[in-house]
Amino acid sequence: QVQVVESGGGLVQAGGSLRLSCAASGRTASISTMGWYRQVPGKQRELVATITSGGSANYADSVKGRFTISRDNAKNTLYLQMNSLKPEDTAVYYCKARIVLNASYWGQGTQVTVSS
Repeated sequence: QVQVVESGGGLVQAGGSLRLSCAASGRTASISTMGWYRQVPGKQRELVATITSGGSANYADSVKGRFTISRDNAKNTLYLQMNSLKPEDTAVYYCKARIVLNASYWGQGTQVTVSS
């Protein structure tokens, strides 16, 4: 079992920045890939970025060049640095931790609101 808790969301003006954090606990040694996803009302949850234990990152086209995903395996923490934020980035951002044996664990999400 893994528990993940997101933090760092808030309200920011367009063009501003936020840094999201995701603290993992429990069976953290079993975590492989971690990622950030986001969801707006009436829409399906979508991938923002993922990162492997080795640091290989993957980004949605909509955030490439603006967002940076990183992780500190020693601290069991995932980060998402969001720069040049746009109103379209407004969503609830969720942290996902994937472990061996094909299990994934989700946090409760943190709200990011970008005003124009």
